[in-house]
Amino acid sequence: MKAIVLNGFGNVDQFSMNSFDIPAFQEHELLIAIKAAAFNPIDYQMRQGRRESLHMHSPILGREFAGIVIAAGKNTQGFQAGDEVIAAAGSKGSNGTYATHIALDYRMVAHKPASLSFSTATAIPASGLTALQTFRRMQPQQQDHIFITGGAGAVGSFLIKLLKAHHIDQLFTTAGNEQSSAALQELGLKPAQIIDYRQPDLTQQILAANGQRFFDWAVDIVGGSISETAAEVLGLNKNYADITFLGTERTRELLFDKGCHVLNISNYAYMAAGKVEWYGQNLQQLTALINDQIVTPPAVQVVGSLSADTVKQAHLLMENNQTYGRKLVMTMD
Repeated sequence: MKAIVLNGFGNVDQFSMNSFDIPAFQEHELLIAIKAAAFNPIDYQMRQGRRESLHMHSPILGREFAGIVIAAGKNTQGFQAGDEVIAAAGSKGSNGTYATHIALDYRMVAHKPASLSFSTATAIPASGLTALQTFRRMQPQQQDHIFITGGAGAVGSFLIKLLKAHHIDQLFTTAGNEQSSAALQELGLKPAQIIDYRQPDLTQQILAANGQRFFDWAVDIVGGSISETAAEVLGLNKNYADITFLGTERTRELLFDKGCHVLNISNYAYMAAGKVEWYGQNLQQLTALINDQIVTPPAVQVVGSLSADTVKQAHLLMENNQTYGRKLVMTMD
């Protein structure tokens, strides 16, 4: 097995290519040849040694993939060698997904939509599960006005698709460049629903776009100072979905002072609670939505094939906010 290893916390120069034995698999696991892996912001946050690194159990990063089953443990169900699959492995596989192989509990795996390439399908698991959890737990109503930070990203675009599929159209979000704005308009948002976060008086610009009405929901996918803006545009006793855990102290003060309901979104929570089956079951529901053309997968950019240079480039693009509404992907060919 070939894999990209993180040799220590720090900058992107900490990555190198290494060779390992193909991982052994247990009776409840699948051995899978990874064909494509997607990059996520949590990857570079782990590399930097931030809070997310506490969940690391392998020096091989990467949390989602698309691939082909090589072998199935005797206690697995629904899978056999040759099946094309997708999964959000998180930190529960034999190793991360910057690798050619992984062993993973079959209950975390779903069959890949047949119409999608591996490089497109690998963008589904992490962002799709996050967006689906957010949508279901919000229980939004058609009359709700919703503000989303970073709507052009993979999670934001998935969530916008789910909302619009349920005829929830009072959606507003931010963008900082023409590419992201164009990506949001492709999702069906009007230019007036997309606010440039670089302009002054951002809070007032967002409220003006919403007809000087405070919002029923704010969904924070970015963190930092924009989370404060999200809290500022919320109404009294309204609702805040926190996907990042990167809000500031002022964000928390604003939410408390307005008596807002805070909804914490964490895919990891189900693993911590021992509900491993949640991942595979919800992935199957996502693939059904895609097969039925109710939603589409995120747009992707293939950065390159498996190499330390590909990983370095992807991390820098994410850190510098240069993904422009596309999920970054690495192939194993």
